[in-house]
Amino acid sequence: MNAPSAVDPRAGLDGRLSWRAAGAPDLDGWAALIARTAAVELPVWFERRGDLAQILASRKNPTAANSILGFDAQGVARAYGRITKNPGGAKAIGFGCVDPAWQGTGVGTGLLGWMEARTRQRFASETVSPAAPTLRLFMEQQHTHRAALFAGSGYRIVRYYNEMHRPLDGPLPEPVLDDGLDLVPFGPGLHEAVRQAHNDAFRDHWGSEPRDEEAWGFVVNDPQARPDLSAVVVEKAGGTVVGYQLASHDVESAASRGFKEGHTELLGVRREFRGRGVARALLADAMRRFAAAGMDKASLDVDSENPTGALALYLKAGYVPVNTSMAWDKEL
Repeated sequence: MNAPSAVDPRAGLDGRLSWRAAGAPDLDGWAALIARTAAVELPVWFERRGDLAQILASRKNPTAANSILGFDAQGVARAYGRITKNPGGAKAIGFGCVDPAWQGTGVGTGLLGWMEARTRQRFASETVSPAAPTLRLFMEQQHTHRAALFAGSGYRIVRYYNEMHRPLDGPLPEPVLDDGLDLVPFGPGLHEAVRQAHNDAFRDHWGSEPRDEEAWGFVVNDPQARPDLSAVVVEKAGGTVVGYQLASHDVESAASRGFKEGHTELLGVRREFRGRGVARALLADAMRRFAAAGMDKASLDVDSENPTGALALYLKAGYVPVNTSMAWDKEL
C-alpha cells in the first residue's frame, strides 16, 4: 500500500475562517449555507438538509475525513467542500460552495486546494491506483465565476451535459413493448435487480463506475425519489430486468422555477435489449405518470456524447435542451 500524503490538506485554507469536518450538529448551518449560495447562483439542483443527512451516513466517504466547513467569528458557516471516491476508482468528485458574501476573497481557491490535497491522500492510501490522481468538478454554464476559478487552477472541460425538458400539456405517446416484455412498478423488491441492471447498462458510458449497495442507497432513498413515477421493464419469462426509469420530483424547485417537473434521474437498458424500443416505452410511461401526478414538464439530463444515441432519442420524443453543464478534470 502506498503511504498517504504527508501534506496537511488544511494548509492552504483561509485563516479568517475556522475549519472543521462536517458533523451532525452542523446540519442546519450547512444546509443554510448551501441555500444562501443557491439563492444567488440559481442552480437547477442543490443539496438540501435531507441530502446532507444521507452524506453524513456514508461509510465509504465518511465526512470526518472527506468534508470541511469554514465558520466565521460568529459561528456562521461560510464555505464548504467535500470529496467522494469509489475504492479503486479512477477519479474523485468534488462538491462545495462559498457564501456569496465571501466570494472573490480567495476562500474558494483555498477550498479547492483542500479538495486536491485530500484527493491525493485518498489515491495514495489505496493498494492499487488505476490512474493518476484526478479530481472532477461539475458546474452549470451560467456560473462563470466557477469557470474562472477552475480554469485558473489548471482544470479542463472534459464533458458537456444537456438538461432537457418536454412539456406534458399535449398528446403523449403510448408505451409499446414486444410481447415478451412487461412494464412493472418499481419498488423495494426490485432494488437489487435494478442496481445490477444499471451497472450492466452503464458499462459503456463515459465516466461511469459501478454502484455498490451504499451508492445505490443514495439513489433509491433520496428524499426526492418518486418510486410511484418510476417503472421497470422485465422479461416475462424469467423476470430479468431489461431496463428501468427512476424518477424524482423536487417540490421546492417547483416553487422557485414556476413549474412542476417529473425528473428522470436514471434511464438504462441492458446492451442485449437495445434497439427494441425499451427506452422509448419507458419514456412514454414516464410522461404519462408525470402528467397524471400533475407535473407540467418531463425532464432529464444527458451526456452530449452518450454512446447509445440517447440524445437523438430524447429529441425525437419531444425533449428540448434548456441548460448546459460541464465536467472539469485535473490530474494532480
